[in-house]
Amino acid sequence: MTARKNLVPPTRAELRIMQALWDLGSATVEEIIHHQSFSSPPNYKTTQTILRIMEEKGLVQHTSRGRVFVFETRVTRDEVGRLSVRALLEQNFQGSPSRLLVNLLESGPVDAAELEELEALIKKYRLHKGEGQQ
Repeated sequence: MTARKNLVPPTRAELRIMQALWDLGSATVEEIIHHQSFSSPPNYKTTQTILRIMEEKGLVQHTSRGRVFVFETRVTRDEVGRLSVRALLEQNFQGSPSRLLVNLLESGPVDAAELEELEALIKKYRLHKGEGQQ
């Protein structure tokens, strides 16, 4: 699955359906609405409508199993995560990753292990981008 430039992050309802599909691999509307991720099963027709919209957006696709449609995602969890972060950056942080990170770090406690992980990721990113070692 490759990222497509025209994709937009899924809505909360779409994301819940995608989570069910990621867990199940592929599923019918009936299988989706009875998935364990829903505390109470959503409405069949509403789910069907949301899936149609998601298909138009390029988030899911379907095949036919007899008279029943079987849906699967066209994007990975990581792709959706990147889409969501990009949208968050643009909407709230003027596109600045550093502003996002500062707000994230200042929003609550961050333990030493998490800080070390972030530092290692930044170092790895610098090396990957050819900025050399520090």
